[in-house]
Amino acid sequence: MSYISPVPEAEAPAQQMPEKTYSISDLASEFGVTTRTIRFYEEKGLVTPRREGQKRLYNQADRVRIKLILRGKRIGMTLDECVEVIDMYDPEHNNAEQLHSLIARVQDKRARFEQQRRDIDEMLKGLDEVQALCESALAEAGAAN
Repeated sequence: MSYISPVPEAEAPAQQMPEKTYSISDLASEFGVTTRTIRFYEEKGLVTPRREGQKRLYNQADRVRIKLILRGKRIGMTLDECVEVIDMYDPEHNNAEQLHSLIARVQDKRARFEQQRRDIDEMLKGLDEVQALCESALAEAGAAN
């Protein structure tokens, strides 16, 4: 007499967990952007959601890519710069090339912003001088009247 015994859980083949998906409104809400922004990234081929009819379903990789793009934009990188750095991702080589490129871009942005800050400080100083001259001229004119 033979019978088939159930396979113990430890030996059972691993069941695939369904991949978490996100709707366009989920991602827009999470990142504080419009759905139009996310559709723009899709049009540019930067994210590729799965379609179920009219519904877009974004996977974890799409979510991370949007997050990295928005982080790059927040520090003054162009969309092209963001994508270029993200596409350099190479975990087999410790991401060294990607990280060196990002460091160089950050240093360049920092230098530009520091120059802009110096320029703004100079303009503010000039505005203060003009305002002081105008106020002084008004005070003198008021004393003469």
